[in-house]
Amino acid sequence: MAYKGEMGLIVISGATGHLGGRVARRMTGPMRLLVRDAGRAPDIGGAELAVADYRDTDAVARALEGADTVLMVSASESPDRVDVHRGFVDAAVAAGVGHLVYTSFVGASPDATFTLARDHWATEQHVRDSGPAFTFLRDNLYADFLPFLVGDDGVIRGPVGDGRAAVVAQDDIADAITAVLQAPEAHAGRTYDLTGPAALTLAEVAETISTSTGRPVRFHNESVPEAYASRSSYGAPDWQVEAWVSTYTAIAAGELAHVSTAVEDLTGHPATSLADLLARRS
Repeated sequence: MAYKGEMGLIVISGATGHLGGRVARRMTGPMRLLVRDAGRAPDIGGAELAVADYRDTDAVARALEGADTVLMVSASESPDRVDVHRGFVDAAVAAGVGHLVYTSFVGASPDATFTLARDHWATEQHVRDSGPAFTFLRDNLYADFLPFLVGDDGVIRGPVGDGRAAVVAQDDIADAITAVLQAPEAHAGRTYDLTGPAALTLAEVAETISTSTGRPVRFHNESVPEAYASRSSYGAPDWQVEAWVSTYTAIAAGELAHVSTAVEDLTGHPATSLADLLARRS
């Protein structure tokens, strides 16, 4: 393991994804990229490469050998995601990993309205119970994905009423994660809520998208039964439909409205507003 003040080997999981890839490109020093598909791994000079699926715990343990700190990007949504996460944590412990940095979700708790936030809470508890040092980065909804909520008819639909969400840019999350990975000891045992600079209603989101794109966008407040009916039409399994709808009902319940200063505290720069994010992409 690294001596105090010396950066040891860091493993970045999910390095082919939106978040892990961003972090990998920001990091310097000894680094290993953990991916499922070597052909999609980012080309980062000097970085080692390890191939393993989260579900293959033996392969994960081999991939994490020698690592001081591991970024554990949460696995793809699935009915057994908690079991998959527990397997990854157990593999990290078996490999002797000293510090796990886990991407969680704001409001993670056993009774969270958003069903997948319950999965994140269960994962956090398993990390706590397993022994390594940890840092939990609880992300709000990704601001980057909000334009994809707009239907072909220019309408954002959901049962949220006047509920608000402090949506956060993925680049800000990546910057915050990088800051933690570069000095993990300073963040051991800490939980950070990563949010944008303001909590927005979906009506405000629609207005912001309209202003940025020039396309008329509006918000329609669905009833909960309407939300289930409209999303069930995609043919997704029941657990996934419930997860989709509970994203909106969590907003309605006020569980995503808290605005944190953690992005600025960790990175030294203000959190990015939705308007600024969209302006950068126009």
